[in-house]
Amino acid sequence: MPLVDHLEELRRRVLRSLLAVVVAAAGCLVFVRPLVKLLEAPAQGIRFLQLAPGEFLFVSLKVAGYAGLTLAIPWILFEGLAFVLPGLTRKERRLVAPTVAGSTVLFAAGLAFAWWALVPAALRFLVSYGADVVEPIWSIERYLDFVLLLMVATALAFQLPVLQLLLGALGLVDARRMLGAWRWVVLVSALAGAVLTPSTDPVTMLLLSGAITALYLIGVGLVAVVSRPKQRFGQA
Repeated sequence: MPLVDHLEELRRRVLRSLLAVVVAAAGCLVFVRPLVKLLEAPAQGIRFLQLAPGEFLFVSLKVAGYAGLTLAIPWILFEGLAFVLPGLTRKERRLVAPTVAGSTVLFAAGLAFAWWALVPAALRFLVSYGADVVEPIWSIERYLDFVLLLMVATALAFQLPVLQLLLGALGLVDARRMLGAWRWVVLVSALAGAVLTPSTDPVTMLLLSGAITALYLIGVGLVAVVSRPKQRFGQA
């Protein structure tokens, strides 16, 4: 295809991806109140305030946007992979479906892990730290910004095994080399835990950095399993 046709196809796929996000966000806006209550659940015993006129309206739009983007991620991945699919080899095309499925599952697992473990741990630490000095009455917008940012950052960090599996399947790196870099992984995961967490509490950072390290080791194991049949075939 000429370059102009490639650009036109890319434009169509980007517009379809944006349309999927808008449609999903509009659907989530209908159920935004249950979504907000679900996000408030980890903050047990905390009172939330609307500190400015229309604050909850903008919060509702923000929550619906995040939820719509999350729901539309499989379609966005499909459009992106469909654009590059004609330029891939047969071996690389076999990785498309497992990549989309694995990325979607891990993204959902990252959201669940953040909501179930990271957010409650961070809130317990932050509330208990100043419990004898201040009463926790929070802005609903500030709280949801904290929760949504932490959940999305964790979900993105959970994509690490998929990236490792792709690199291993394409033969760019092997499991032994990945395992040999474990010291750097611990250092990078600690830095990622400090950067990705919106709060500065050590509990959240340790939980997230530990999760990233564990995911990296899981990815090493997956690469070892994938590469083992190739090694046997080569020996034969």
